[in-house]
Amino acid sequence: MSRLARYMSRTVFGAMLVVLGLIAMIDLVFTLADELADTNQFYSAGDAVIFVLRTLPTSVYELLPYVALGGALIGLGVLASSQELLIMQSAGIPTRVLVGWVMLPVLGVMLFSLVLGEWVAPTLQQKAQSDRALIQSGGQAISGSDGEWRKIGNEFVHINAIAPGGRELFGITIYELDESRNLLRSAFARQGEHIVEGDSYFWRLTDVQETLFGDQRLIASEYPVYRWDIDMSPELLSVLLVRPDRQSISGLYQFARYFDREGLDSSSYYLAFWKKLLQPLATLSLVLLAVSFVFGPLREATMGHRVFVAIAIALAFTIIQRTLGPATILYGISPSVAVLMPIVLAALIGLFLLRRV
Repeated sequence: MSRLARYMSRTVFGAMLVVLGLIAMIDLVFTLADELADTNQFYSAGDAVIFVLRTLPTSVYELLPYVALGGALIGLGVLASSQELLIMQSAGIPTRVLVGWVMLPVLGVMLFSLVLGEWVAPTLQQKAQSDRALIQSGGQAISGSDGEWRKIGNEFVHINAIAPGGRELFGITIYELDESRNLLRSAFARQGEHIVEGDSYFWRLTDVQETLFGDQRLIASEYPVYRWDIDMSPELLSVLLVRPDRQSISGLYQFARYFDREGLDSSSYYLAFWKKLLQPLATLSLVLLAVSFVFGPLREATMGHRVFVAIAIALAFTIIQRTLGPATILYGISPSVAVLMPIVLAALIGLFLLRRV
């Protein structure tokens, strides 16, 4: 790599770091202010700070395409304002070569995004939500305001908190229905543990209170230990409490396939899956659009003007994505098509403006 290529890549990468720091700090402040409103006698301000810090990687991951957009726009804008871009072009360096130099730090951002979104952020997010549910309930994990409801076979299950890895559950509520949707039994367990015996596995529940609904009477029972046979692995349970847009790519795919097998609507999971899988392409298309603006309409613009354009592009891209998301569910559009449309649109506009240059 030439010295000039390293200089341009370093300038753009430095601008990306500045944008990342500013955006992350703003997001941290607002998220912390929102989290402090949920403090109680068990959940202190210190716990809120720890929760926000654990979820920060997830926020950073979601913001990385816009960080790359703003960094490329501002970094190239600095070079354009000092006439360095003009000098490079006057020296005979083709525009496509300059664009390639800008894309070098973008490739690093894309790789960092993949690692962060697949292995780092989902694990910390799950740990943060699990600990938050346990702490807010005073260690009992029986608050109905936490956790998620899921249909598993003929059972509707609510789990308040799941330990990382999904092998330990807290606050399990179970409602079992028959084929005619009549309630057969309800059960509550304080805790559950995944047990493997040979080629089979089951969940061992402790402190179980069970109620059987007969035709004429109710039968209540209590069990210190109870065997719960359910077709859901710890890997699937480990993503149960995490919102679809904050799960790993592999976790989203597994959960979407599970929903398909259960005959449930999996469109929201497939939408989140394709959005995460194609995020590197979204980053690339947004940077390409930013580069085309600097070489074209924003060559002589002020820094404030460039920042405004970066924010406008990010808002437009986000609005289009969030508008097409519900449309996939409402009109049966393929989630992959809905995610690709704004990416292709941004890339085509960028290529069109670069060809004009």
